[in-house]
Amino acid sequence: MLNVTNILIILFLPFINFLILGLGSRSIKQPVSGTIATVSLLLAAGLSLMIGYQYFIVKGMVNGAFPPIELFRYPWMVFGSKLTIDMSLVLDPLTVMMLVVVTSVSAMVHLFSLGYMKGEERYTTYYAFLGLFTFSMLGLLLAGNLFQIYIFWELVGVSSFLLIGYYFSKPSAVAAAKKAFIVTRFADLGFLIGILILSFYGETLDIATLIQRLTAPAGSQSLAIQTAGWLGISALTWGLAMIFIGGAGKSAMFPLHIWLPDAMEGPTPVSALIHAATMVVAGVYLVARLFPIFQLSACILDLITYTGIFSAFFAAIIACTQTDIKRVLAYSTMSQIGYMMFSLGIARPEDHYLGYMASLFHLFTHAFFKSLLFLGAGAVIHMIHSNEMNKMGGLRKFMPVTHITFLIACLAIAGIFPFAGFFSKEEILLATYHANFPVFVIALCTSGLTAFYMFRLYFSIFWGKHQAHDPHHSEGTFTMKFPLMLLMLCTLVAGFLPFSSWIFQGDTHETSHINWKFSLVPLSLSTLGILIAAYFFRKPSSRVADTLMWMGGIYRISKNKFYIDEIYLWITQRVLFPLVGKPAAWVDKNIIDGTVNGVGNFVGSIYYFIRGMQSGKLQDYLLYFLAGIAAWMVYFIYIWK
Repeated sequence: MLNVTNILIILFLPFINFLILGLGSRSIKQPVSGTIATVSLLLAAGLSLMIGYQYFIVKGMVNGAFPPIELFRYPWMVFGSKLTIDMSLVLDPLTVMMLVVVTSVSAMVHLFSLGYMKGEERYTTYYAFLGLFTFSMLGLLLAGNLFQIYIFWELVGVSSFLLIGYYFSKPSAVAAAKKAFIVTRFADLGFLIGILILSFYGETLDIATLIQRLTAPAGSQSLAIQTAGWLGISALTWGLAMIFIGGAGKSAMFPLHIWLPDAMEGPTPVSALIHAATMVVAGVYLVARLFPIFQLSACILDLITYTGIFSAFFAAIIACTQTDIKRVLAYSTMSQIGYMMFSLGIARPEDHYLGYMASLFHLFTHAFFKSLLFLGAGAVIHMIHSNEMNKMGGLRKFMPVTHITFLIACLAIAGIFPFAGFFSKEEILLATYHANFPVFVIALCTSGLTAFYMFRLYFSIFWGKHQAHDPHHSEGTFTMKFPLMLLMLCTLVAGFLPFSSWIFQGDTHETSHINWKFSLVPLSLSTLGILIAAYFFRKPSSRVADTLMWMGGIYRISKNKFYIDEIYLWITQRVLFPLVGKPAAWVDKNIIDGTVNGVGNFVGSIYYFIRGMQSGKLQDYLLYFLAGIAAWMVYFIYIWK
């Protein structure tokens, strides 16, 4: 049933897991803790599917749209007649779709982890952290106001910090966790500023009310935010730019992407959860949730478009040269999120916001095949005990289930018919073709690169020369294979769902269909990318070495990720620390601390001066009393007139 009880069960089951497993991490043994967490997430996923069915199929549209449903509202903080913060739960088409995605992928990650994490010392703690991560993302999705979103937004950051740094005895894992936390904090500062700007002029933090007020053509709040400004830029543009910075940080868009590859230091199932269903899609969700406001500013939509397309192409180039299989998938995620971002940026009313629908359709399909890719990579790492492609090869004979499921996922992300990625990517390319042809050309090239680097990864793992592997290592337990098969099934069928009839922007929606004449070029480019990858990597040869020698410096630059990390380090150590950090430290030590310490020392000196007056001796107090009387008598007799 579609009621608040089921929603609360979905929301709080992961949180209850976090509390029980976190507090009982030493007393609850391995099989029990994993089973409790997995069963509860499977229940949450089942309830989410039921709610999706009830919302989209049973209740259906009302007057040509799916009405939002406010399930719960509780006044939390009242700052005045114009500004209150309410805790609320809201269901709309976007929220329902994301509920299904998050709970389904999280359930598969929990199930896969039963085998993958078996024997880990902090097994119960791992499942506790997974529960907190899932709860944080679900709370973010269901939040009815911006302040509530920000609370869960920060909880997502804390959860990612805990999971990325799960292997805290490894210095690289600790550094990666801190890097992710610090980089996203800078972006989240922008998000907070954006919230303050929009809520100040909109006079509310409630999302539905804010959208209504700021999009009203002649409304007082709308006129105020569009006429006020700074440096010739309206307050609306500033607010939306800050909001987008927050989303770009969470979704690892250039130049705030540097935390994403290092986040691979966490357990591989965690990577599947971060990249497929939680942290990195939060930015896309945020822009989509506030899209009616974003479309008021053409320059911000252009910013989203060009940030997205550059990130997609930039990440695809880097992915072509990485040798760590998880880093290849990390840059692949950055590229695919870039696709979703620029698709939102080019969404316009002329084509019934096709880009909006296409972006979220790709988010939906990407969740399944990207989690399948990461879990497949986890199965490979579990067997080989290495992330490096040069230590793999010929695994298709030893890992048949992983091989087939990984191949299906690669075909899907490459945009090959009839797999899910084909349908969503074609919608994005079609919308971009009509809206911005230069962006379409770059997106087309990125699509071809995606097919190349994914099948470079596939052939390097499962084909080529067989490496010497430990014969005692197997493909994994049933709990590791079953999620792969289930996600493969989702990858096969997700593209055929009537997604455009469920998720759309505006009063009408564009009917989803395949334009085979248009799809011929993207399909041809993807096929060409696969053939080139097969030519170089299907069998061992000197072709790769000869080509790399010919490419020279271009390959080195891409292999070193265009030295973006080194540039950040140089700016930090040579500019920020000496020019900002040291002066700030001096001010903090000498002025702020000096003032506080000076006040304390002054009070202390007064104490030392007067402490003798509080000796506790009665004769001293009588002496002070008589001296006071004598002083008053002298004053009144000789001075006061």
